[in-house]
Amino acid sequence: MNSTIHQGQLAAPPVDSLPLLLAQAGIPVRELPEMKGPVRALAIEARFWGQAAAIAAAHHVRWCAGWGEHRPPEINIFALLAGQDGHLLLQTTIPDTRGELPSQTPSFPAANRPERYLQEMFGMRFTDHPDPRRWMRHQAWDADQYPLRKDFPLAGTAPEQTPPDCVYPFIPAEGEGVYEIPVGPVHAGIIEPGHFRFQAMGEAILSLEEHLGYVHKGIEKCAEGRDFAGLVRLAARVSGDSTVAHAWAACQAGEHAIGLPVPRRAVVIRAILAERERVANHLGDMGACCNDVGFAFAHVHFSRLRELWQRHNAAVFGHRLLMDVVIPGGVTRDLEPEQISLLQQANEQLRHELDDLLPLLYEYPSLQDRLRTTGILSLDKARTLGALGFVARASGECWDLRRDAPYAPYEQVTVAVPFSSGGASSNRVHVRGGEILVSLDLLDTFLANLPTGDICSALPPIPATCCGVGCVEGWRGEIIAYVRLEAGGIVSRYFPRDPSWLNWPALEVLILGEIVPDFPLCNKSVNGSYSGHDL
Repeated sequence: MNSTIHQGQLAAPPVDSLPLLLAQAGIPVRELPEMKGPVRALAIEARFWGQAAAIAAAHHVRWCAGWGEHRPPEINIFALLAGQDGHLLLQTTIPDTRGELPSQTPSFPAANRPERYLQEMFGMRFTDHPDPRRWMRHQAWDADQYPLRKDFPLAGTAPEQTPPDCVYPFIPAEGEGVYEIPVGPVHAGIIEPGHFRFQAMGEAILSLEEHLGYVHKGIEKCAEGRDFAGLVRLAARVSGDSTVAHAWAACQAGEHAIGLPVPRRAVVIRAILAERERVANHLGDMGACCNDVGFAFAHVHFSRLRELWQRHNAAVFGHRLLMDVVIPGGVTRDLEPEQISLLQQANEQLRHELDDLLPLLYEYPSLQDRLRTTGILSLDKARTLGALGFVARASGECWDLRRDAPYAPYEQVTVAVPFSSGGASSNRVHVRGGEILVSLDLLDTFLANLPTGDICSALPPIPATCCGVGCVEGWRGEIIAYVRLEAGGIVSRYFPRDPSWLNWPALEVLILGEIVPDFPLCNKSVNGSYSGHDL
């Protein structure tokens, strides 16, 4: 495993050079100074939407997110791209009646599902999208209804019982000896629903097709009309295992929009929370990967360590998952000297235990025999799909917002970014272990140098409409939030993009050629969030 800078997205041009590339191709651009946050925002005409994506893709720019916003009688469509040192936001406008755009999917496969989602939510159309199938509707609303339009009611118009969704046109199995294995959407256990359709011959998997969205919660619609504090409480529930990162991203977006400075002490406490969230989830998943290949010893010990870690969360911050500690303007919990000492001792104890456990995971022959050649995601595939976080870093795509587009307080520390190049389940486990150790070092630094001062700033009056973007490196990878506030601080639009939108498709690729019994391991080694996807 390495922790030096690796070429990949880092070979893309700097963000400030991207407008020139568009202009040289004859695409007129207009700066959008009203968009606040760590992005450069440009407006372009709708007819250039696909061409702009092709230019970006040719220069190794990464596609990050796409979303829409209904402002009758128009729909604004956004696409967020990542260059070498940050993000470029493209915006265009189409009419809300039969509005059309060229698709960006031919240049960026990562845009496939988000664009299908946009079509169903807003009633617009991508003229050359390669997949005409619906993605998220699941019979919960009529085909001519569009939930993210302003005239769609929050409660919807569904009948008392939603019809079963049994007609999704999965690609059929073909060929002698080829058969289908449907898995889900309801699973044995407590995981959320998602459907996996395998095409197999014998035990070998020929293809996997996912269908998600079964627990679509209406997060984006529920956000409309809330105040800023209520929005952040909602954001903390986009995906419960990433409550800190999603709440922080939403706070960032709103704080940028209204120009609210956050006290330095509060910013550092947010980072402490985010690193503790990262450690807890990596501990749990590393143990679960071992459990899926029958290595119960590691599962027991990593589960034990995660439990102790989360008990410290509850003791110091009031919640095992750190829910609702991050709020607009700061945090709700300060750290007393004895609590700082407790957290420092927890760091040292975990580091001591990992000194024994990590070498065992990395070297134990019977475990590595199951992990080293299973679920390989090549670097080219990871880049094509726009994979994020440890999934991408295990394939050699070394990108981390904390280092490459740093936000406070990470701009004042050195963040090592572990990565590997094999792309197998063993590499993903290995990178996770490295990330835990990096987080422990960061926690030691933050706890030893916690600034004095307030932990929250009061919200100022919000006299006019404003909007902003937030970007946070969650434990799964880059999390994006867009927030638009009307005068008085009422939320008009909130969009969160969980890393799972881009990592779920990676599972379909890395499972090819594996045997059916290895699906649980491959699935857990990625561990996409159903809830983070099913907004």
